[in-house]
Amino acid sequence: MAGLPPFVRNTARFTRAMGVATRRRLGVEWYGSAPHLLLLNGPAPQGLACHPHDNRPVDAARGRAIAAGVYDFYGDSLRVGPEGDPWDRPSPSRRFAVALHRMDWLGDLLSQGEPGARQGLRLVLDWRRTFGRFNRFAWGADVLERRVYNLACAARVLLAAASEAEAAMVLSDLARQARHLLSLRDHPERRLERAVAAGVAGAALSGTAGDKLVNTALTRIVALLPKVVLPDGGHVSRSPEAGLELLFDLSTFDVALAQRGRAAPDLIPRAIDRLSSATRFFTLADGRLAAFQGGEEVLPARIACALAQDANGPTPSDQAPHVRYQKLSGQALQVIADAGAPATGPYAATACAQPLAIEIVCGRDRLITNSGWGPDAAAPQALRLTDAASTASLADLSAGEPLGGFVGRTFGPRLVGAPAKVEVRRHDADGGVWLEMSHDAWLPRFGLIHERRLFLDRTTDELRGEDRFNPPEVSDADGPRRYVPFAVRFHLHPDTRASVARDRKSVLLQGPSNIGWWLRNDAVEVSIESSAHVQAGRLRRTSQIVLRGQVRPEKGGRVRWKLSRAEG
Repeated sequence: MAGLPPFVRNTARFTRAMGVATRRRLGVEWYGSAPHLLLLNGPAPQGLACHPHDNRPVDAARGRAIAAGVYDFYGDSLRVGPEGDPWDRPSPSRRFAVALHRMDWLGDLLSQGEPGARQGLRLVLDWRRTFGRFNRFAWGADVLERRVYNLACAARVLLAAASEAEAAMVLSDLARQARHLLSLRDHPERRLERAVAAGVAGAALSGTAGDKLVNTALTRIVALLPKVVLPDGGHVSRSPEAGLELLFDLSTFDVALAQRGRAAPDLIPRAIDRLSSATRFFTLADGRLAAFQGGEEVLPARIACALAQDANGPTPSDQAPHVRYQKLSGQALQVIADAGAPATGPYAATACAQPLAIEIVCGRDRLITNSGWGPDAAAPQALRLTDAASTASLADLSAGEPLGGFVGRTFGPRLVGAPAKVEVRRHDADGGVWLEMSHDAWLPRFGLIHERRLFLDRTTDELRGEDRFNPPEVSDADGPRRYVPFAVRFHLHPDTRASVARDRKSVLLQGPSNIGWWLRNDAVEVSIESSAHVQAGRLRRTSQIVLRGQVRPEKGGRVRWKLSRAEG
């Protein structure tokens, strides 16, 4: 559809959205019908066959708060008291309700020992009384997947605090929810993750109920893994965080199968190895993930938990050719660049219009970063646009934008209008590394190609950059001169301080280590403006350096910049 006129593309999308919305509505009617609910009953679980373990770190402080009846998700709070019921009152926001019904907090609560287990069991049974039969929201795809996984991992501790009748209800509900999860067709970009979650539940359940779930889940996982996990370990969505989260789930499933006495297909351990390698690639010198394409920076403790079984894995290359990222490493400088086009199709629901964006770590200080939008964060969709990343834009426009309106509600906020062609050339030498990248997102509107050239001098630890806007062919034709404004942005990490020198050109950057780095440039205008950064699902205020200028579409133009360590 990329080559079709906008009216034709929009009409085609709307027509497809009408069909999808109709099928979805019929699906909701079916899911709530007596025949479907009867099918979910299936064979009754006979008990627990194994005890899946989620390697994600628990938050004991949040567990204590929930034990006291205080629920705090993404900045919204609900206080119900130690014996209160959070299910019988309105949630402060939809995002809060999603987090509550996913039960990601269950492991935190269970870390409080026997009192936490008793309260966790009470909350699960209270949820069952209100939502256990069927509810469109509570049983929706974006909620059910994580709840099934979390309940399966918590089942052993919950059942230790339960009576025989309560244990039977918890296990029966887990089986029913896992069966429904496998029947869902919404959010096709999550099909693999849904299958893994259902597989973890099946591995936990003994008897025919568990066997059937595991067999169905494995069939889907084997079919989907090669499409989702690329040969270099990158997630097909191109989100580093999505790959990390899949690594957690697959590792849990692999171990659970072994506990159950079943060997996982070879595809699963191979995918785990590749995802582990990609996680090491995306973990920068400050110990956190690179924040690109719908992923946030992730704290070191979480990454360490994901790599605990592979802590001594091989050092990854500085290139990820399949997921299309490039890394430049010097003595103290480390640069990672998004050198690929955003994901397309269903996986574009979390893609960002931020071609050629970079992040820079100096020593152990992440000085230059991206806004780090994530699909579950309390952050606007605007952080997916070009000006929310450390890259260049023309005329304050974005190189793509999420779908909105009826079509966006139907397909999800998929990215459209993003670059279709991103080229990269790299040359490594003893003294340094050259990286040349370009994309065509501005070609239809302005007839210009954005080229970003980076050279990292390994001897001096100096990064030189050049952003050019070039027409495919330079024109000598005379006529009215047109100028298009451009901006090259460097978003600063919230822990970074910046000050403009007296020459109004150079900017001094300092991170927590207090080591100074100069960003020098030849831009017409240099300013420090406000920005936002997503950290742990919440927005933090920060700043950005903006280099501004103008370019003639017929001739092109450029701005050069350099990052080097400050003397003394």
